[in-house]
Order: sequence, then structure tokens, then C-alpha cells
Amino acid sequence: MKRWLYLLPLAAFVALAVYLWFGLGRDPNVLPSALIDRPAPHIELPPLAGRQPEKPLATEHLKTGEPLLVNFFASWCVPCRAEHPLITALAEEHGFQVHAINYKDKPKEAATWLRGLGDPYGRVGADPEGRAGIEFGIYGVPETFVIDAEGHVRHRHPGPLTPDLVESTILPMLESLR
Repeated sequence: MKRWLYLLPLAAFVALAVYLWFGLGRDPNVLPSALIDRPAPHIELPPLAGRQPEKPLATEHLKTGEPLLVNFFASWCVPCRAEHPLITALAEEHGFQVHAINYKDKPKEAATWLRGLGDPYGRVGADPEGRAGIEFGIYGVPETFVIDAEGHVRHRHPGPLTPDLVESTILPMLESLR
């Protein structure tokens, strides 16, 4: 019986090694989303106060017959500022509709931020409590979702968009959904 007690640490070590082996084999940049290929979550957000025009954002606005982007942003978010020119280019140069959800932000600061950097968004919903963020399962801001013509989530990108990502993933996906 005592001999089996000596094998217990070895068994624990082997189990831990197997667990770590499988964990290290995964790409840490891939954050799965349960929403992929499902309808976008139900949201009914009031418009961002101080932004003109003030338009609310609801689930029905994601079913446009055209693919679009939903971008979570905040004025206090430095990476949001860095990706903003790419979001603007997708809307203005490539003609894709982009809606935004202002996440846990002060409306006045967000409206000022948009006036200063440019406002490429068709609609901006205010999410001061973060409920829409919970519904979409975001990890933080920025996060961007590709929504198809029927309102289904087709892609999720946590973190700021980069020029390489836009060229290699976002634009081809939006074009194929058109």
C-alpha cells in the first residue's frame, strides 16, 4: 500500500503535464465567441447624448440587408483612438455601414471625442452600464463584430483593428457577405 502512495505524486505530475501540454498548444490570441453564426444579441440602446444626429441602436438596426460592423469603443480607450482611422476608412472609403456602442463612458466625453476624431458611425448606442457588452460577450474595448445582412454575427475581433487585419480578414469577409 505504501508503494502506491509513492506513485501518487508521479500521477499528479503526469496529469498536470498533460493539462499544460494541451493548454500550450492553443493560440492565446484566439478568443472564441459563442455568437458566431448566431443572431446578434437583443439590444435596445438609447442614442449617445450630445451626438448629432441622435439615433438609438437596437437589434433591428443590425438587419439592414447589407453586411456591417458593430464597434465597441470608449473615449478613455487609447487603442480605440488608434483603430479609429481604420474604422473611418471602412465606412468612408469602402462604403460599409458601421454602428457603434459607446461602452461605459460619459456621453459628453464620447461626443467630444467623436467630434474631434471624426464620426464614421451611422448609429451610436450608449451602454453606460455595460449590459450590451455582456450580451455580446466582450472582453473589453475595442471589440469589433462583423454582422451579415440578416443580423447574424459572422466574425468577432477583440482588441484594436490593425491595417493587416483589415486587409486580410475584415475587408474580404465584408466583401464576401455583400
